[in-house]
Amino acid sequence: MKKSIFSLIVIFLLFGCENKSTIEGLWIVKSVKVGEEEMTPNARWTRFNSDLTQESGNGRFQHSYGTWKLDKKSNELSIIISNGLEDLNDPFVISINENEMIWERTEDGQNIKVTLERSAKLPETYGDKILGLWKLEKVISNGNYFEESDKKEINDYIFFRWDKRFVIESEKGRVNGVYNVHGHKPEVELIPYGDQVKRDFWEIQFEENQITLRLLNSDTTVIRQFRRINKFPN
Repeated sequence: MKKSIFSLIVIFLLFGCENKSTIEGLWIVKSVKVGEEEMTPNARWTRFNSDLTQESGNGRFQHSYGTWKLDKKSNELSIIISNGLEDLNDPFVISINENEMIWERTEDGQNIKVTLERSAKLPETYGDKILGLWKLEKVISNGNYFEESDKKEINDYIFFRWDKRFVIESEKGRVNGVYNVHGHKPEVELIPYGDQVKRDFWEIQFEENQITLRLLNSDTTVIRQFRRINKFPN
């Protein structure tokens, strides 16, 4: 009996050690360095499957898929993206240390270093975090969207939809349009339909169930603060 238990423990330990050194699983990109410049995308991930397929994305959005191949002698990793452009660079030389993996190679004469971290779940992008319905709570300075008001009850809101469209309802009226969230920074671009309101760029500050938008293309301080709600105001 003791011998059987000992054998199981040995198998478990060996299996655990093997898993730590394998490339298979979900990896989150923690940093990307191109030469001395930091170019880390927001919430980028790659998943390597045991059948030699792989998929990649940012946050909850998967945007590419394909296959992978690892030369264990040279530690060279080749990734083929089936729905993207052909990679004409040399394979990445990789190293794995428990839950961290590093990719390195040269592109256009510059050293590329990608650091990844093993993860059990997908990360969230700024675009994922901003999704949903937000009720206006505070306004600093007037602008295209929302006006300063002394009313105790404010029913103005902004709704960021999953299809990259937004809806604003305020005392100024209803505004519809599309929005783009920056891939590297917490910034959102609002692009209204029509010519009555111009497009704007806003910096996003995230807190628990709250966002604060600060207008970027302005000479004055323009701030809009919202709290997450689950139904439209009356």
